[in-house]
Amino acid sequence: MNDVHYRVATEVFAKYPGYVRGILLAYGLANGASPEELVSELRAAEEGLRQRLALAGLAEHPRIRSWREAFRAFGAKPGDFRSSIEAMTRRALRGDPLPSINALVDIGNIMSLRYLVPAGAHAIDEVTEDLALRPADGTEDFVALGSEVVEHPEPGEIIFAEGNTVLTRRWTWRQGHATLTRLDSTAVEYNVDGLPPVTAAEVLDICQAISGLVQHYCGGRSRIELLSAANPCISITE
Repeated sequence: MNDVHYRVATEVFAKYPGYVRGILLAYGLANGASPEELVSELRAAEEGLRQRLALAGLAEHPRIRSWREAFRAFGAKPGDFRSSIEAMTRRALRGDPLPSINALVDIGNIMSLRYLVPAGAHAIDEVTEDLALRPADGTEDFVALGSEVVEHPEPGEIIFAEGNTVLTRRWTWRQGHATLTRLDSTAVEYNVDGLPPVTAAEVLDICQAISGLVQHYCGGRSRIELLSAANPCISITE
């Protein structure tokens, strides 16, 4: 991999004070189908969520409300475009089990449900351009999972992108084909998003928990970084 950088735009930190993004970078991984033990952890995370929360009033939970407010701030109606953590939580509370995709993806879903924060992986084996969480200018290209249609984000929409290719639209709403974590992925980065009331310390703790699961199930080497207003850019090259 060439020297590739990852940044969060200053506009994001300015508009969303206190926001941080934890990054777990993992290399030399042996991904695969989730063993029974890991699938059981996923089911336990779903059940734990059902014991803690109810669908009624979910939109007012502080960790859900913060994302609804963030989406509304860049022009996305929360009722039409739900953050990944709200969509996942609603699914679990309805009793609809999440599918087991593969070990690396399942680990991110388990952590999301346990801590009620967006946490997801992107494969970086073939990433060659810099990554950025930034406002879109509207010219970027996005192809949603299961589609071949090229879409363009709304100007000002928060996107996660590699160069001009959108990896995730509306911050945490929908991931595309690019950087999809597959069975043969050997290097990934996990994003752990912390909007207040979630703290930077908690985001780092979640990254540590993900690191432990990744090491246990997929091996490899990892390091943890924190993108913040004081540290908006890192290198993701091993």
